[in-house]
Amino acid sequence: MNKILHLILISLFSITFISCAKKSSDDSKTTTSSGVYVAVGDNGTILTASDGTTWTSRTSGTTKDLDGITYGNSTFVSVGDNGTILTASDGTTWTSRTSGTTKDLEGITYGNSTFVSVGESGTILTSSDANTWTTITSGTTKDLEGITYGNSTFVSVGESGTILTSSDANTWTTITSGTTRNLHRMTYGNSTFVLVGESGTILTSSDGTSWDNKTSGTTETLNGVTYENSIFVTVGESGTILTSSDATTWTPRTSGVSTFLDGITYGNSTFVSVGESGTILTSSDATSWDNATTPTSSDLYKVTFSE
Repeated sequence: MNKILHLILISLFSITFISCAKKSSDDSKTTTSSGVYVAVGDNGTILTASDGTTWTSRTSGTTKDLDGITYGNSTFVSVGDNGTILTASDGTTWTSRTSGTTKDLEGITYGNSTFVSVGESGTILTSSDANTWTTITSGTTKDLEGITYGNSTFVSVGESGTILTSSDANTWTTITSGTTRNLHRMTYGNSTFVLVGESGTILTSSDGTSWDNKTSGTTETLNGVTYENSIFVTVGESGTILTSSDATTWTPRTSGVSTFLDGITYGNSTFVSVGESGTILTSSDATSWDNATTPTSSDLYKVTFSE
């Protein structure tokens, strides 16, 4: 009987030890950060960083300018000149995809399980997997530069105040913007679409259809905008950075640079902006900005972050 009890006690101890060991391993995985920033730019430039400060150059396999990047469905997708589309699962190893167009592609987003890219002469491409792309009729020949998804709606913006909307990325409607200025980029946050563009233009909308012109306080062209951490941040020419909590009242911030800033994103509790001549700026609060060391002198156009 003692021998049987001894065996039972050993078995119970072994089960408890194995269970604890497995839990410890799982806890270790959940505390590991796997987010990565990816910036793209001139002549196929691609940079990656895990902290927004230390950047590494990656081989893109192209010398075409890369003008847009997004992350969705566990995939980075970058688009650029002459219909260039590149994909990567980790931001490091990139694969060229057939777009079916030679038009320059300027912007890309992911929403409603669909990648949507926009570009020159009203070009719109869609894909569910970022590998096979379909050309969609946009109804315009104006250049399209930016696109985002929010409130169950895709909104694209571009040349001469062009705004298009779609619920499914297949059928597009032209919307009156109230401006003839070129519109460059947009975001959706706090139940509001915010788009930015030429000569300090900022427009806002709750539904993507009716747009209001806001006073930005600058005449510099604004090239990028994001919403994170309850703050809208837009960047542009001459090192311009503006912030707003409500997309109505905008405050200028000191960037410490005079170069063009083209893109902005947020991740790992840090805003990252990129721009001309390899400029990379970081900030935890969008108010105070620091220069990050950059491994390139090439212009950087856009940046994104994955978690």
